[in-house]
Amino acid sequence: MRNSRIVVIGRNGQVGWELRHKLACHGQVIGFESPAIDLKNPDSLRTALRSADPAVIVNAAAYTAVDKAESEPDVATAINATAPGVLAEEAKRLGSILVHYSTDYVFDGTKQGEYVESDTPNPQNVYGKTKLAGDEAIQGSGCEYLILRTSWVYGARGNNFLLTMLRLARERTELRIVDDQTGAPTTSECIAQGTANILAQVIGPSGSGLCGRSGVYNLTNAGATTWFGFAQELLTRSAASMGTSLPKLIPVPTSEFPRPAVRPTNSRLSCLRLEETFGVRMPAWESALALVLETLKDGVAPVPGRA
Repeated sequence: MRNSRIVVIGRNGQVGWELRHKLACHGQVIGFESPAIDLKNPDSLRTALRSADPAVIVNAAAYTAVDKAESEPDVATAINATAPGVLAEEAKRLGSILVHYSTDYVFDGTKQGEYVESDTPNPQNVYGKTKLAGDEAIQGSGCEYLILRTSWVYGARGNNFLLTMLRLARERTELRIVDDQTGAPTTSECIAQGTANILAQVIGPSGSGLCGRSGVYNLTNAGATTWFGFAQELLTRSAASMGTSLPKLIPVPTSEFPRPAVRPTNSRLSCLRLEETFGVRMPAWESALALVLETLKDGVAPVPGRA
């Protein structure tokens, strides 16, 4: 490719922070974050990308406030649907590859087994609908792209389930956790490493470009559990390794916590296509969890961020 510049949009988010470190060996990483760019302003995106002229654009920014999106559909649409379309248009204009992250929430969760990339989306909330619209805008743009669908993202930084559970475990003696939603907890570090492993085959001196491999790929940690199972595993491990307290955990149905946005009951995604196409195999969610807890134990302080 003509250069190895990589633009990361959402540089300070959970995934964006990891991407800046994982992609550094593949080229010059240029990170953008608000207020330097405004995802609600297409001209802001166009100006930033044309000035950078990257080989790869990685969009790690999104409107992820799932419940709030129900009352802010216009904002969610601008960030999750319109902005990715603009990025795709610019990627085509510049001859860049666009990497974009999608979500399990594009599905309704009624399938019995794992979702594959060819399954028909049927989002049940505003967040999922806007993310699907962004996917479709990219697919219809004519640019070279990778849409990487992931689920239940968390890490040592940001606002996420793991950090919330660790905080609540310090504050309460009993926690009630939803046990009828199933998915794969996926770390921001694994998402970034998986992305880096793919791009190692695409850019740089030995890179061959996508060569017809544009498309949607599921990218999650291997295995599956419920939110209750995730909480039980992380708090048990944390109590053993970090000396934190282990509150009583009570499994409950989703109906006990009514929320504005409907969540899919089944969020399991098959990553077989990713493995067959790029040879990228994601580690088990339990192993990835252990690494995050080790990072926290070693004293890396969480900081605010976006998924």
